[in-house]
Amino acid sequence: MGRELITFEVAGQLFGIDIMAIREIRAWSPVTVLPRVPDYVAGVVNLRGAVLPVIDLPVRLGWSPTEATPRNPIIVTEHNGQSRGLIVHTVNDIVSIEAESIQKPEATTQDAISGFLEGLAPLGDEMVMVIDLDSLMTDHAQDLAA
Repeated sequence: MGRELITFEVAGQLFGIDIMAIREIRAWSPVTVLPRVPDYVAGVVNLRGAVLPVIDLPVRLGWSPTEATPRNPIIVTEHNGQSRGLIVHTVNDIVSIEAESIQKPEATTQDAISGFLEGLAPLGDEMVMVIDLDSLMTDHAQDLAA
């Protein structure tokens, strides 16, 4: 059975999120920084009158913070009834992959990342890391009540 993913890049690496979890892709807008939130929570933005928590995805994955510019898109996801924005470096394309092609990553030095992955899937000559929103948002649900 096929799955459609939105692909995007973070730190030169290719990632994907199931298209059914994407509400929209927004242009960058400055965030309002909140006190006492985890370092991966960049802040919040106004999304048509609603407060949208924004996660700096590179930081959540254990990499350096994004020095956000107007070129950084925000992918707005909806998961378990909660909307969250993810700061990424670039958004690439919508791709179709076979669900059976997604393989769990082997334990590597990037265990921090593999904990947030549903798996890896071949895409042409590349591999796309498929984000598992359950694990990505697990701690976050308690960090910000929005």
